[in-house]
Formats: sequence, structure tokens, C-alpha cells
Amino acid sequence: MNRVPRTAYNLGTRSFYSHTHPSTPFYTPQQQDILSRALKHVPEHGFTPESLSMAAREAGYLDITHALFPKGAWSIAEYHMVTERERLKGHLPALEEEKGVGRKIRRLCVERLKANKDVIGHWQEALALMALPRNAPGSMAELAKLADEMWYLTGDPSVDMNWYTKRASLASVYATTEVYMTQDTSADFANTWAFLDRRLGDVQTLGKGVGNVTEYISFTAHSIGNILNSRGMRL
Repeated sequence: MNRVPRTAYNLGTRSFYSHTHPSTPFYTPQQQDILSRALKHVPEHGFTPESLSMAAREAGYLDITHALFPKGAWSIAEYHMVTERERLKGHLPALEEEKGVGRKIRRLCVERLKANKDVIGHWQEALALMALPRNAPGSMAELAKLADEMWYLTGDPSVDMNWYTKRASLASVYATTEVYMTQDTSADFANTWAFLDRRLGDVQTLGKGVGNVTEYISFTAHSIGNILNSRGMRL
């Protein structure tokens, strides 16, 4: 099987490359200005319309936030996920210091999760927004893009069915660890990194035991759903 050509898409000033991504959200200068400001309000006001409105007023835009952001506060969470995924490429020099693909994947997971530190107190709000039916497709698509980007940055050469199972497995590991992190009160999120290591270890056994990709994803979705429900988020 030939490797699918990588196609370039633009987000801001940098091209984004992927085998599978049909599109990348495009932000106008006005949207980027408002959303970047809104993220600064999240630690105090959360992923809410209030954060969006405050940011718009600061940027000099009045009464147009609905037109610019028809999805409301979800746009803040999406912008955070997209921009932090894009920033992962900046860790390529550090990846060269890691020996082995497994260590590289762990390093990328840790770096991406660390990017949530400033908003972690409200990340459950973001997870709740992601779970809404109107936002779920975009949430899952972004998670898939994140997993694909991480494997691409490691130089993953696979082109067969293993390509899909690797990404499904990594998406599962990242998503469950991200949820766990919202409840972690340990110093410097030490328990989260330990949880991540356990989940990465689980993939080596669980991933091999599930022969069907759809079955594996179904297992993952059920597991994440149980965690969210246990935290009081009804899906």
C-alpha cells in the first residue's frame, strides 16, 4: 500500500501537514484576536460566553460575537485545542533527545497536557461542551488530528491497518489522561504522568487483544463516558 500524500493546510502563518485531515479550522485575524484574549479570561470566568464577550469588548468589537462565533463558548475550547496541537511541532528539537518512539510519544503527550495547566480548573467545562451533540463531531475530529500529528512528529512509517490502530490507541490514552488530569491535585501533576505511563503500558496489551478498530474505539468511548459521568457530567 502506498503512503497517502500529505497535503498542506494553513492555520495562521504555518502550514499543517497530514495524511487524513480534510480541513483545519481557519481563523480570521479578528477571531484570533478575540479568542486569544478569551483564553486569558478562562482561569477566572471559565469557558463561558462571558469570557468571549469580555474579550470582544477588549478587542474593540461590540455586539458581533454571535456572528463571529455561532458556536459560542465552544469556540474558545476549540481554539485552545487547535493552537496547542499546532504548537507541538515546536518540540521537534527536544524529541531528538528521546530514544525510541515510545519515549517520543510520551514526551508529546506530556507537553500537550502541560498546555492545559492554566485552564485546568475549568477544563471539565470544556469537556462538557465537547460532549454536546452539536460539538461532538468536531471534538472527535480534533482528537484524531492530535493523535495523527503526534505520530507524524515521531516519524511514524506505518501505512497499513496498524496506522489506524496506533492512532485510535493514542487518542484513547490522551483523552482518558486529560480527563484524569482535571481531578489531579498532586504536586506538578505527578499522578497524571503516572496514570499516563500506565495507560501507555495498557495499550501494548489491550490494543493487541482487540482485533477490530471499531470495537476498540467503542471501548474507549465507553470508558471516557464513565469517567465523565462519575465527575457529574451527564452525557
